[in-house]
Amino acid sequence: MSGEPSGPQGRGRECPPEHIIYDHERGVRVCTLTGEVIEEGVIDERVDYRAYDEEERRRRARVGGPLSPAKQHMGVTVGYAIPSAGKPRGLSRIARLERIRRQYYAYGSSLSSIEKNINQALRRLDELVQALGVPAHVKEEAARIYREAAQKGLTRGRSIDSVVAAALYAACRKRQIACSIQKIAEALNLREGFDPKREIARCYRLLVRDLNLRIPVISPESFVSQITSELGLPDSVAAEAVRIVRLAREAGITAGKDPNGVAAAAVYIAAIKQGFRKTQKDVASKAGVTEVTVRNRYKEIVQYMKDKLGVDIEKLEQQRMKQAKEAGEPKKQAKGKKAARAPSPARG
Repeated sequence: MSGEPSGPQGRGRECPPEHIIYDHERGVRVCTLTGEVIEEGVIDERVDYRAYDEEERRRRARVGGPLSPAKQHMGVTVGYAIPSAGKPRGLSRIARLERIRRQYYAYGSSLSSIEKNINQALRRLDELVQALGVPAHVKEEAARIYREAAQKGLTRGRSIDSVVAAALYAACRKRQIACSIQKIAEALNLREGFDPKREIARCYRLLVRDLNLRIPVISPESFVSQITSELGLPDSVAAEAVRIVRLAREAGITAGKDPNGVAAAAVYIAAIKQGFRKTQKDVASKAGVTEVTVRNRYKEIVQYMKDKLGVDIEKLEQQRMKQAKEAGEPKKQAKGKKAARAPSPARG
């Protein structure tokens, strides 16, 4: 055995300094000769802004973490430090620290109405993101959209929850993340007698129109895995549904159609082909669309793609409905016999 230690310091002495590089994404130092990790958890000391001259560098220079629209006050915090060497001495120093303390605690109460609204919305956004499992970059985009809407006065007279949900849905659409309005509405847990889906859709149209948001069209394939997962179907059904969606796109059926509805119809057809009993109502409820939408997309795909599907889907569906009807007949007969044995009510 060699006398060199086996830790990172020993590997650092073995690798020449000119061959050690820093990986910014993982925060490690790596030796290009051997591929060994020399040091882990390295703090990135680079600035997160660009400056092309000394004046711009002085103007943008700051301390602390990067600015984030998803944090209160954009991630900028204010505080005061108590001297570590005991209590402050001198009346002037004590009065100055007391004045700083009052200003610090009054900072939260001196916010404008817009800033208070944004802070409350960001707390609600954190709860929604945690419930839905949305990525961090989508949360940042949703917070940016809400801040812009609040500064333009679009949140005035509207529910904070509805505008936050609409901003989150718009951010998911912009970042190509499959998330339906119904799924966001279910995570809100609003009061009864209130239709959150309709209110979120209304606020979403308002944000897109007044903020000039460019929303790309999400491909139906993005919704397939989510629908099959909630229905408890295997990956083979998802793969077949993706194949059906691609064939429908080549045939021009998906043009101008809701991608969620196309994905739901493809999952329904794939489930029938592989012998899984799922009704159109089950698929529609998990996809967040109406049963009529699933039925219309299903008919269009079956009508224009009979030869490409490989099997007679309509015949398989009829057999499935017949089996489901036969399976439910004994219960109906037993119920009828029980009703026949019941005595008829006496007439007055």
